Formats: sequence, C-alpha cells, structure tokens
Amino acid sequence: MLQLNQFYIGEAVNFMKENIPDNFVDLTVTSPPYDNLRTYNGFTWDFESVAKELYRVTKDGGVVVWVVSDGVREGSESGTSFFQALHFMEIGFKLHDTMIYIKNGGLNSGSLKAYQQKFEYMFVFSKGTPKTVNLIKDRPNKYVENRIKKKKQKDGTYVEQHFKTEEYGTRYNYWIYDTGSGKSTKDKIAFNHPAIFPEKLAEDHIISWSNEGDIVLDPMCGSGTTCKMAWLNNRKFIGIDISEEYINNICKPRLKMYGWDENNLNNTIY
Repeated sequence: MLQLNQFYIGEAVNFMKENIPDNFVDLTVTSPPYDNLRTYNGFTWDFESVAKELYRVTKDGGVVVWVVSDGVREGSESGTSFFQALHFMEIGFKLHDTMIYIKNGGLNSGSLKAYQQKFEYMFVFSKGTPKTVNLIKDRPNKYVENRIKKKKQKDGTYVEQHFKTEEYGTRYNYWIYDTGSGKSTKDKIAFNHPAIFPEKLAEDHIISWSNEGDIVLDPMCGSGTTCKMAWLNNRKFIGIDISEEYINNICKPRLKMYGWDENNLNNTIY
C-alpha cells in the first residue's frame, strides 16, 4: 500500500517495483549520489534500474529532473552525467532541456589544474511532450514600452510593426543559487545530510513542471528538500531513502516544522 505525502525507508528500485503503479508520478526531482563524491553512509545504488523504474512510474507527459555532476579520476572528468543522460534517452525519455545549476558560494571542486568547478547539470527528461510547462518569468526586460520595428518586405519596402515587450521575460536555463550554511535552506537539521541542494532549486522545478495536486517523487530523498517544497507548494509527495537515519532523523522532523503530520495526512492509500 502507498500513502501520499509520506516518507518510506527502502531501496529505491525495489520500493518502486513493489509499491508505485505504472504511469503514476507527475514529476520527479532528485539528485542521486554520483561518482562517490559523498559516502552516504556507505550505501550504493543501481543507476540503470532506477532509470528503468522512473520511466515506468512516470505518467505520459511527466518529467524527471536529474541533478548530477562528475567526479575527477586520474585527471579526467568521469563523464558519468552524460552517460546517464544518454541512457535515459535510450530507454524512452526525451531530453527536454539541459540546464545548469550554478553555485554561488560553497566550496569549489575539481582538479587544481583546471578551472574550479561551480556548477552541476540539471537534465530535464520528459516522457513524451511535457503536459505541464509553467515557465518562470523573472528576467527583467530592458525595454517594456511600446516599440516600433520596421520589417523589410520582398519588394524592398518597409512595414512598421508595433509591439510591447513584457516587463519580465522567461528566465534562461542556467539558474544561480546561493549555497552553503544558512543559504541552501534555513533548516539547520538539513545539514546533517552530507549533500543537499537549494530549496529554491527544487521549488522552481516543481513550479515549472507540475500543478497543485500533482504527485512529486524523490526516490533518493536524502534530507527531504524536494518533499518539503512539494508540500509547501500544495503538491503530493513520495519520499524514499534507503537510510533510516536520514528519514527518521532529518526528513520527518524537518517536515514537521511546516505542519506535516504523518498521523493526520487525510489522503488516499493506494
């Protein structure tokens, strides 16, 4: 049985196979472990099986946001992120967008013989054409007044075109977030996890690719960031993590600070 707005302790692939129906999830936002850059209490995971299950449980028109980066091995970046992106496409997902998450703050990483690493990839995969696209418009436009543009015709004459630019345009596909203590989140408890991503990153994707009432999944939910932002934005969440410590000592206490009560969820059990 599966209850929405709930956390589950378990291995992601087995849990999805046993508990989540086909074509059930509207949006997944997750940042999986990559290239052993963090130990995550020694747990390991099977990428290809996770990808296969994500394709099965995602609704037609649903989206998976995969936040990932590469380690450096013997002077070479691993390329793991690209391998994973290509595999998602091989099993049926479309690569809707290759986005960049730029870290404003926090520690640099990478080789000392290369430019310091300050970004991660945010691959946006879709199962068919995305059914929900709520592009965020917060990029100030330089011109917002009525403008006149002359367009040249085939016969060499010009025709005036009148238009007005909106005050704010759609943001670009590189997103910059403050990171580090007190910046990625104000929830001090979240930093008991070895690697968190900014709450605003999760929220911006949730707003962009889902609507209120939709189901948001994080199959390796870690500190519970995706689940928290789904909860605060009136989506239903499913949070899975193999670590009992992360679920019971971080995720659940963190969500309780925002009115979540696992004993009073009042939603359907599947």
